Amino acid sequence: MKRPFTALALAASLALLAGCSSLNPFAESGPKPAKLPDFKASAELRPVWQARIGKSGPYVFQPAVVGEDVYAAAHDGAVARFKDGKAVWSVNAAKRLSAGVGSNGKLAVVATTAGEVVALDAANGAERWRAAIGAEVLAAPAVGDAIVVVRASDSRLIGLDATNGARRWVFQRATPPLSLRSFAGVTLEGPAAVAGYPGGKLVAVSLANGGQLWELTVATPKGSTELERVADVAGTPVIGRKELCAVAFQGRAACFDATNGNALWSRDFSSSVGMDRDSRFVVITDDNDAVHALDGTSGANVWKQAALQRRALSRPLIVGDFVAVGDFEGYIHLLKRDDGSFAARTRADSSSVTADPRRFGRDGFVVQTRDGGIHVYEAR
Repeated sequence: MKRPFTALALAASLALLAGCSSLNPFAESGPKPAKLPDFKASAELRPVWQARIGKSGPYVFQPAVVGEDVYAAAHDGAVARFKDGKAVWSVNAAKRLSAGVGSNGKLAVVATTAGEVVALDAANGAERWRAAIGAEVLAAPAVGDAIVVVRASDSRLIGLDATNGARRWVFQRATPPLSLRSFAGVTLEGPAAVAGYPGGKLVAVSLANGGQLWELTVATPKGSTELERVADVAGTPVIGRKELCAVAFQGRAACFDATNGNALWSRDFSSSVGMDRDSRFVVITDDNDAVHALDGTSGANVWKQAALQRRALSRPLIVGDFVAVGDFEGYIHLLKRDDGSFAARTRADSSSVTADPRRFGRDGFVVQTRDGGIHVYEAR
């Protein structure tokens, strides 16, 4: 299932899943996933190369792209560096893994289900260090030259020294009783780590000491019950040269001036997978699996593609003149960026695309399927 939801009370979690079909597209009752629409292809999704690693199991494994290299991991402990479809190296981290790879081209960092962070040499896969953090990690670590930032499932941010794994700081803030089980990571931007939080907040933390630099409000929780008041920032925040944008579940989509934090615009929205943006558009997959394009300057509607509802779509990715999304049957859909019409479609494999598509080169992107397929495409 694409959008697992967690709560401190299991009964409440199950109740939410039962009442929200977009979060549970495989429920026996309720609306069924939309059939694939017919269209005349006007573009090509050209396969560049493909490779394979182990399955994801109950987790989401994001690949990392550094130049022409793709780093990928699997639940069984496999970690590999691929180039042109061939493994440059492949190792086993000796324990089961719970999150994908973070890499800066020097280190490739993963997390085990036992709460360990493992750093490998990106050149040859040799283990550089292993650090116990005593917490579940669901998101790929963010790797900088001096520090590795790990996000625990309880939303703590933990800064580890990139040279030896020593703990340098921990950032923790209060979170609501219920929250999304989020696989979203952290973005390193200059001297800060930027992360979305339960309760609709965006927070920047100093990489030097873990102190909070600023906090912005994307959405304000509303409603009379804890379930109605879930308003978590979904996906990794999108940081441009001048704008910082994010979207919240049961909340809003918003963009801020990156220089001073002033709100540029906001819109009522609900997404549990996130958004992308370029110089013209903000593109969001909502919780009915409709894809929306908004004007990046004003937030005004540009187009909506609703023909893929309940197909458990991934986070969208803008690739040149197109928008790419994956679905629960392993299909990759290419939409025209300007009007949202279908341009091309291909199938990676028969398993779901739950991980975010990642940019690869100028007009390409890579997806990792739940069964472990690594597929690089070029949109033409």
